[in-house]
Amino acid sequence: MKKIPTQQDLQAAVDTVRPIVHRTAVLQSRMLNDISGADIYFKCENFQRMGAFKMRGAVNAIAQLTEAERSKGVVTHSSGNFAQAVSLAAAELGVPAYIVMPSSAPEVKKTAVIGYGGKVSVSEPTLEAREAMAAKIQAETGATFLHPSNDIPVILGQGTAAVELLEDHPDLEVLLTPVGGGGLLAGTALAGHYFGSNCKIFAGEPMNADDAYRSLRSGKIETNESTNTVADGLRTQLGDNNFPIIQELVRDIIRVEEEEIIAAMRLIWERMKIIIEPSCAVPFAAVLKEPDLFAGKKIGIVLSGGNVDLGNLPF
Repeated sequence: MKKIPTQQDLQAAVDTVRPIVHRTAVLQSRMLNDISGADIYFKCENFQRMGAFKMRGAVNAIAQLTEAERSKGVVTHSSGNFAQAVSLAAAELGVPAYIVMPSSAPEVKKTAVIGYGGKVSVSEPTLEAREAMAAKIQAETGATFLHPSNDIPVILGQGTAAVELLEDHPDLEVLLTPVGGGGLLAGTALAGHYFGSNCKIFAGEPMNADDAYRSLRSGKIETNESTNTVADGLRTQLGDNNFPIIQELVRDIIRVEEEEIIAAMRLIWERMKIIIEPSCAVPFAAVLKEPDLFAGKKIGIVLSGGNVDLGNLPF
């Protein structure tokens, strides 16, 4: 069993990212509370710098590098949000950033990465192709590889959103996030464990990419045959660093159908007047799907990001 990071590790990440990232707003909607039957506090990481929680993990990971490592830069592969996060965090900290993006990544995200100063290489849209191209760049440049969701400093950085939410609302009974690669869920689980008071951790996951749900039940990391979901940020799989944290600290993962994701996304757009991407709507969709489980509970939901392609909305 891998050693789970300590409360001191997570607090150190909070101290590292706080001067660089936004402390994002926590919003409520009386209408969404009425519809769900729960008391929901939305942590709006769609308002974060570069538009998603992943800025937190990128900042924390790059901040751990030595001067010699920083001079050679960092490399990652990502369909979008982590690519943007690494590009912006690296620019903030004066570090070169090499970004491998699959050809299937939304155009809006590729444009943003280039705008933040990332050096983009486009790969075939398979994990194997992404990893191979990142390894080639790493060999050529000596850059440090940052995994989007499985490096411990990244996981700890992602957990700082939930720490802030619990600082504002220490009596939350439940924390929910989406789960794709598992970094946000693992970090949030650590936050709930160390900074919550008997706070239970759940995640929402698309039925069409339910590897984390199956992994939790089988006890080993499962893969997906296909990932045909509108929640493009959740098409990746768990890693060997975040899975043990999820196994130990996450109560359950709730699967939702595509139409449930789109309906939840539309509700948040309409009722809260904020832009979220489809992946972001998945945990709220999970609350709507299981009303008896969450009825009357005080719930924190991390709204993971708002980098949606406005030319390709699902509604």
